[in-house]
Amino acid sequence: MKAKSFTGNSAEEIKTALELCIAEGFKPTLAFVFISLKQQWQQIQAILNKKSIAIFGATTAGEFTEYGIADTGITLLLLDINPKHFIIILKDNELNSPFESAGEIAEKGLNSFSNPAFIILATHTKTPADDIIAGIADKVEANATIIGGMAGNTTNLQGTVFTNNTSSENGILCLVLDQDKIEVKGIAISGWKPLGTEKKVTKSEGLWIRTIDDQPAMDIVEKYIGNESLSENDTNNIVKLNTTYPLQVNRNGSSPAMIPTLFYNKETRAVMCGQPLPEGTTFRFSLPPDLDVIDTVIESSITVKENILPEADALVVFSCVGRYESLGPMIAEELEGLANTWKKPMAGFFSLGEFGTVAGGKPEFHGTTCSWVALKEK
Repeated sequence: MKAKSFTGNSAEEIKTALELCIAEGFKPTLAFVFISLKQQWQQIQAILNKKSIAIFGATTAGEFTEYGIADTGITLLLLDINPKHFIIILKDNELNSPFESAGEIAEKGLNSFSNPAFIILATHTKTPADDIIAGIADKVEANATIIGGMAGNTTNLQGTVFTNNTSSENGILCLVLDQDKIEVKGIAISGWKPLGTEKKVTKSEGLWIRTIDDQPAMDIVEKYIGNESLSENDTNNIVKLNTTYPLQVNRNGSSPAMIPTLFYNKETRAVMCGQPLPEGTTFRFSLPPDLDVIDTVIESSITVKENILPEADALVVFSCVGRYESLGPMIAEELEGLANTWKKPMAGFFSLGEFGTVAGGKPEFHGTTCSWVALKEK
């Protein structure tokens, strides 16, 4: 399997780059498309449709390749994978619940391949991510290969997933790969270190934590992340936090879930998180990021390369936008380290949550995590 990645700042630039690839003899059949909201995804859809290239796409909060980050552009990863070895399914959640939609995706995957892998793109605000994992796991084995990220922007958390002739702002897009023909190996890893003693959510509603240890949530959060995270000059009641060090949420039989804090309410002192945290949930805060956070991610790719998959044809990365905001310029070192491990075409985006499997675990939904996957044709 051959792969090529490139970016552009307009549909015309993408069209020119695609024509050049084809002129050189490359015949792509599948395109990963990650695109800024400042661009028109419909234009890219039309360009790829004319070339009969299958589309697996999403609007994102920032895109990148092995060449670097392109915050407001268009990123493509093209593969010449055999069309018999993959299918693309889009399920809108207007008629079914995300759990039901995910279950239908799993059934179609199993009907197509005896050993399917699921790469997921989903919209954030209306699609409970844990329900996607549960819906697939209900139909396939618990340790099935599930990798992916939540599409959308950081302003209103909304995004669009799209394929060749359809799209959804409230749905699940899945690329199902035949693992008997394509090696699909990856891992979800955060690198964050815990801080302080265990805390408990004592009152919550939806995505909002009202109280922690029976105190206003923001009072507790502020003690750990400091005043620099607060935008007190903002005249709105709902204010975005300037840092996204995750809460390390305990869950039975697995590693902690990394859940970012996103907004706080000046009036009620409630804190909004990337996932609902029911009353009784226990967690610890995270230390501010350092180089160890980055090294942990890079080392995970080296370990897989040395012990599981010596070579790859392409790399796809879903890195939480919270990592981008917290790590700042250091995020480029993390992405560069992943690219240098495999030295193959790479594409990815900054997601609003990630699907993947931690070392020794099962597929789960994460926040402020890097979930990456290497692909290799057998």
